[in-house]
Amino acid sequence: GWKDAISTTIINFNNEKMQITWAARELFPSENVSFSYTFDEGKPKVWKPCPIYLLDQGYNSGCLFKTEGPTLAISIRNSNGSEEFFSKKLKSDFYIKPNRPENVTFFWKEDTVTVSCNKPERPVRCLKLELQYKSKFDKDWQSRTSKCCSVGEQGFDPRKCYSFRVRLKRLAPYCNVVNYNSDWEAETFWMNGTLLDSCDDDIKSQSNTVIVLSCLLAVLLMILTLLILLCKWQRLQKSVMPAIPDPKYIFADLFNDHNGNFQEWIDKTEHAMIQTKLEYEEPECIIEAESQREDEKNSDKQGSQEKIYSFSRAAENNDPKAAQIACLMPTSNTIASFAGFQILMNDDMYVML
Repeated sequence: GWKDAISTTIINFNNEKMQITWAARELFPSENVSFSYTFDEGKPKVWKPCPIYLLDQGYNSGCLFKTEGPTLAISIRNSNGSEEFFSKKLKSDFYIKPNRPENVTFFWKEDTVTVSCNKPERPVRCLKLELQYKSKFDKDWQSRTSKCCSVGEQGFDPRKCYSFRVRLKRLAPYCNVVNYNSDWEAETFWMNGTLLDSCDDDIKSQSNTVIVLSCLLAVLLMILTLLILLCKWQRLQKSVMPAIPDPKYIFADLFNDHNGNFQEWIDKTEHAMIQTKLEYEEPECIIEAESQREDEKNSDKQGSQEKIYSFSRAAENNDPKAAQIACLMPTSNTIASFAGFQILMNDDMYVML
């Protein structure tokens, strides 16, 4: 009854190696069995012993050997090979498990990703390429399958980081009696066509960017606050303690022209002020004299001529002080002398001699 009860697992790795396993501890708890195989279809068959045994707690639980043809016959016997416990004949091509995809490439164009790999040496008509992906916001993998050896998908957000993995699938039941798929190719991480070490790097980079921007904003706010406080402090300082003017700028000529000699500066300043005053008041005297001449023209021509003569004489001698005094001196019967001139004054006129 063992021949019907034994269950085996048969895998043909890319049609290169065969692996056949059985439940040794359950089926043969008290005996260590032996395994033999043959790809020979002729009679009598040439059986080969298992080159590499797989062990389970010291008991033979499987055999690993090279694939040599499409038709395989196996036999499980007792330890010395005298008694057969199980035998089976099968097509090795119906148990192929493909290898991982080789040279996987990713091509990005806008929101479309196309993944391709090298074609296996074996016929590819029974193979499909499966692409799985998910973003950092997805819990489950999204899957897309296409003929070997290219698959494309649309709708990728360039702002998100995606995890990708691909594998080859063996079609069943058309090519395989068991649905064997290859192992997943190493997982890769992409964002907008850029390969990353992991999607955690994207999260870290975003968090670092937020931290940097927050720090810059805080610094700008601090600088703005300090400027506002500084302006208010300057206004308060000016209102409480007005600035003392610097005499260097007010009395520039004292320091620049006289090297700080106050006496020399004050003498020159007084002289300049007197000269300026005289020059400024002289026209008023002339105007006053002219108005007096107009008033006295009708009353006394002789007196007017003497007065004009007196002014003209003062002007000829270039003595503005004398002219000023002569103009402003009140009329009285007095004789005054000034700067070598004698002035005769009565009620109507005054004459400079």
